[in-house]
Amino acid sequence: MNFSFTEEQQMLQDSAARFVGQDYSFDRRQQDVGRTTGFDPELWQQFADLGWLAVPFEEEHGGFGGNATDLMLLMEQMGKGLVAAPYLATVLLFGKLVEAGTVGDLRDDLLTRVIAGQLQGGVAFMERQARYALADTSTRASRTAAGFELSGEKTLVLNGPVADKLIVSARTGGAQQDEAGISLFLLDRTTPGLELTDFRLMDGQPVANLRLTRVQVTADQLVGPENDGLALLQRVIDEALPGVCAEALGLMTHLTNTTIEYTRARKQFGVAIGSFQVLQHRMVDMFTACEEIRSLLYRAVCSADKPGTAEHRRNLHALKVLTGRRGKRVGNEAIQLHGGMGITDELDVGHYVKHLMVLNSLFGDADYHQQQLATLSLPM
Repeated sequence: MNFSFTEEQQMLQDSAARFVGQDYSFDRRQQDVGRTTGFDPELWQQFADLGWLAVPFEEEHGGFGGNATDLMLLMEQMGKGLVAAPYLATVLLFGKLVEAGTVGDLRDDLLTRVIAGQLQGGVAFMERQARYALADTSTRASRTAAGFELSGEKTLVLNGPVADKLIVSARTGGAQQDEAGISLFLLDRTTPGLELTDFRLMDGQPVANLRLTRVQVTADQLVGPENDGLALLQRVIDEALPGVCAEALGLMTHLTNTTIEYTRARKQFGVAIGSFQVLQHRMVDMFTACEEIRSLLYRAVCSADKPGTAEHRRNLHALKVLTGRRGKRVGNEAIQLHGGMGITDELDVGHYVKHLMVLNSLFGDADYHQQQLATLSLPM
């Protein structure tokens, strides 16, 4: 099988790698995270100018028509640089839901603004009791004469504090854990009855909890078919998962390279600690873990042209399981081999590990995806 990249993909990878290597230092990242927005708006505009915000969208919608490979290459470089930007929330989740679930002038207007860097978005789909299960939705959307009335709570809305628009999942029919009966709604952040509580995750990125109190929406604010929003949401998340794991791979690669360089410079008993065979074995394990993730990532990307199939679903679950477990190993080794300084704010190692931990729990941790993989592989 040919795993070589096209000329355009190589240019995208080189562009992202050059940006991370030359223009995005760890100090700049820390400054960006310290902003109230959690990122630099000028940097986001730079992404728009480079065309990165247009990568996953179809050409007829103003995008570049990129595929899973393009996103893998871009997201891996973002992981290597620990780039603070809401690419996942605004582009891969909100933007792709808009593209797939809206039509006409509304879709064109929203996508044009997203691609131009003029619109921030977020998707509110997680609930406290759900524990990664998308179908477990208690937020209700009751029919009214004018449309729907939404009431309920959502948690951990990525980019929620700065999102101009939000897509919210709510139950329009069925019981709390039924797969059918979930619909998606497009809301403005200033909608009456919508309350956001902002806070930060361990990696510094801003998120929000969302409370809906008798929020009034019209039928025109539906994203996708009524009662069939879960399938659309699951499809968009499945498309984003390889990108998330590619970002995690970038983080792991940086941690491995940084640790190797540190052990070459750090001396103990008059010699570099990297000369100790037992530490060399541990660093080989870190490198091997990265290559395992890369191999499974390629497998998932290769099956991405068969979305929804059992094969692709198994590949995604297996990728998420291995990323979670190998990511934890690499993070732990990086901190231990750096010693106590590995968790200080002054060194980037601890910040990479924290973001890696957040990514590993996003859309389900390793244990959750292990259960899903077992269900697919061993049907009862």
